Amino acid sequence: MSVLEREGLFEASLCLVTDRGFVPEKRFLEVVDAVIEGGATMVQLRDKGGRCDREVYEDGLSLRGLCRTRGVPFVVNDRLDLAMALEADGVHLGQGDLPLAAARRLWRRGAIFGVSASSVEEALAAEREGADYVGAGAVFSTATKADARCLGLVGLAEIARLARIPVIAIGGIGIANAAATMASGCAGIAVVSALWSAEDPAAAARELSRIVRSEWRSRG
Repeated sequence: MSVLEREGLFEASLCLVTDRGFVPEKRFLEVVDAVIEGGATMVQLRDKGGRCDREVYEDGLSLRGLCRTRGVPFVVNDRLDLAMALEADGVHLGQGDLPLAAARRLWRRGAIFGVSASSVEEALAAEREGADYVGAGAVFSTATKADARCLGLVGLAEIARLARIPVIAIGGIGIANAAATMASGCAGIAVVSALWSAEDPAAAARELSRIVRSEWRSRG
């Protein structure tokens, strides 16, 4: 059991962030299911491809159904309206999205609210405003968000040290650097390409989950 479960929040030690650019349409849900089977504990719907709202909504319905069957939280990136329409478990808001305070007024109590942060100041502001967790990054350079400023492990460690809410690291994280990322003190990792581009997504998820949980055990 992770600290997130012990604190009665949610389990997000290994979050899969969706990206349709890596696989054919017919394999999309297959890969998500395999990654959950391998150990992913949350799924975030993120769509940066410029598709129409109806298409993204239909994706979300499929993902929501799969996540509920599998018993893992399903959150929507950026779009509070879409998260509410899908009756998702939560929403993840970027710095340019609707402010967290406004989002909380609009949505039900009990939903998960995550906020992106690329600095200590942004992370602490999210904490003060009532975020359930902070998504800190980009930790490393990543092709999935080429314009993101890189925190590096030092910046991530500073956020994890000062924030009193769980910090989920994102950006360029894979099997080769997951242990070093977790050693910074974060609560978990969010992963895109290392899972979507894996030859065996379930095996990649199992290895990342093993690394994350090994770090939790080492913390006592």
